[in-house]
Amino acid sequence: MPRISLLPVAGSHAPEQRHLRLGFLPLSDCAPLLVASRLGLGRRYGVTLELSRQPSWSVLRDRLCNGELDAAQSLYGMAYAMTLGLGGAQVNMAVLMTLNQNGQAITLARSLVDALQAGRPLREVLIERGGRSSFAHTSPTGTHALWLNYWLAANQIDPMKEVDSVTLPPPAMAAALARDGLDGFCCGAPWHSVAEADGSGRSVISSSEIWPDHPEKVLTCRRDFVERYPNSARALVMALLDACRWLDDPVHRLQAAQWLAEPGLIGLPAELIAPSLIGTTLAPGARPLRFHADGEVNYPYLSDAEWFIGQFRRWGLLREAVDPQLVATVNRTGLYREAAGLLGVPLPSGERRRSVLIDGLVWEGEAQPVGVETMAA
Repeated sequence: MPRISLLPVAGSHAPEQRHLRLGFLPLSDCAPLLVASRLGLGRRYGVTLELSRQPSWSVLRDRLCNGELDAAQSLYGMAYAMTLGLGGAQVNMAVLMTLNQNGQAITLARSLVDALQAGRPLREVLIERGGRSSFAHTSPTGTHALWLNYWLAANQIDPMKEVDSVTLPPPAMAAALARDGLDGFCCGAPWHSVAEADGSGRSVISSSEIWPDHPEKVLTCRRDFVERYPNSARALVMALLDACRWLDDPVHRLQAAQWLAEPGLIGLPAELIAPSLIGTTLAPGARPLRFHADGEVNYPYLSDAEWFIGQFRRWGLLREAVDPQLVATVNRTGLYREAAGLLGVPLPSGERRRSVLIDGLVWEGEAQPVGVETMAA
């Protein structure tokens, strides 16, 4: 079990709101929220956690906006799209912590996979087939769309002009691929395993091969929530840090797979969920799903957020300039440092980190190129 914090939960430290409603989608990487709820980890910090499964990211977004949810597992890009008013109402959001790294993939229809295995470039295969290929993701501003766009661009395919994009909830993707309605999709586990199990598709690249140890889901809430209830927000971060730390044990991940298999959560056999959690099906070059790693995973780095804003600009989703101070307002690094410090979780020395992406781009944040080939320019 995680270490118990000595944080008082009374007086000035007491959570202002004690019952918190958390939204999630049925994905393997919702495990920290499930673990925190199932083990009652919030109680030691004065809060109770109620999980609420959502049918799609758009529904989760809307329920965060209208206050039906206090916080949620969120696509990283979605928090910034909401703050910038991209594709919906403008609502100021806060990113409290990173919940996981890696763990996503791109799956293609078997006919495409067979052609690629013969050594032919993806661009050549798509041109020769004729017509427009169709690829699904979960949200135009979400991580999956951006992994897909980045990978297509690295293969000299303009994702804005040369292919069609479809938005689908993760549980619908394997079925759409099986009906010959898609050429491929990008989402999180375990839905790639479903496509492989029914023979309709195969994963060709993991998201960690596009950006090793990339941020994926984050803990998000409205900015006014964290400003009105800072103690509740800190307690929530602490509970989820405990959950992420618990998930570092492979035995615990097997237990989490059993819980996730339940009908009200993912509702698939545990044998389709466990491989993505414990990394038994990783391709050469892929990195495992990470939840904690002594805090390396969880810090809400400003450079990570700056990458998403850069990709919005690269693909024409964002036209106007963004205040350079925005990421410091959205990513609540000060609150995270408080929570992590109380738990003895190691903290980085700076607000940015260095990453190298699939096209060779070295990303350290702030004002940098957003891709080796900015194909939408």
